[in-house]
Amino acid sequence: MTEKRRVILLFLDGIGIGSADSRTNPFLTANLPTLQGLLDQRNPGLGPQANDTPYGKAVVKALDPLMGMEDLPQSGTGQTALLTGENAAAIYGRHFGPWVPVPLRPLMMEKNVLTRALAQGFSTTFANAYPSGYIQQAWTKRPGGPALAAHGAGLLTRTESELGRGEAVSSEFLNSAWRTRLEIPGLPEISVEEAGGNLGRIAKPFQLTFFAHYATDTAGHTKALGPAKKALERVDTFLGGLLPAMPTRTLLFLASDHGNIEDITQGHTRNPTFSLVLGPDADVVAEGLTTIMDVPGAILAYLKDGVS
Repeated sequence: MTEKRRVILLFLDGIGIGSADSRTNPFLTANLPTLQGLLDQRNPGLGPQANDTPYGKAVVKALDPLMGMEDLPQSGTGQTALLTGENAAAIYGRHFGPWVPVPLRPLMMEKNVLTRALAQGFSTTFANAYPSGYIQQAWTKRPGGPALAAHGAGLLTRTESELGRGEAVSSEFLNSAWRTRLEIPGLPEISVEEAGGNLGRIAKPFQLTFFAHYATDTAGHTKALGPAKKALERVDTFLGGLLPAMPTRTLLFLASDHGNIEDITQGHTRNPTFSLVLGPDADVVAEGLTTIMDVPGAILAYLKDGVS
């Protein structure tokens, strides 16, 4: 029997495709050996380029986050569109963020890619760790998109216990904030590369694994090259740990909700978002991608095609 296909969906908040201006776009000066190694030394932050190698290396796509609206894309509606495939901004009437607005929460919980994957019989997990206290009360407050999607799918289950055993990953990659800001003792100190390896091992039993990282958007909001470069380099180091630990026949899918970090002069931008597809049939999966709303359908179609 043919081995089942797997997908790791890695959400990176606030990454767009920027200009070739090293004064404003940190992709131009950041040290990104993993990403550039996948792209024959081309710069990932400049978008799709001629002669991208489709198999065994990555295909970069620039996806439209605007959804036909004139205002600046925001995380709440962008993440809802990215994870459900629905035009969340049009449904709500405008872009909204940073959290998912109340009218869109049923949509996010019921129709997100995790819920749909489970309904179609695909083993699915959410790799992020959240404090147990947050899980118990977050749904009366202002939930972010990935956690709300995981909650709707019944997958918001990894806490500090799993994090301590390497069976979950912190959204910031490192465990430092859990030890200091959250004052949760006993968690091991790990490197960014080790965190990537943990995600690869977490993914092995599952056909769809979802992990969300937000520090790229936070760094973009500083409007400073230094923090922006450091954030991109951390992502690259994380990927350097993830790639050798991924199970076989795994498609790695990087996607974002809106632009920000690629232009330190603005905050959120109207730029196309950065997306990258790596692995078996990456060229086929990437071919039909034009907007952030195309991501869930592409993932589910890939998984369905692999059922034997």
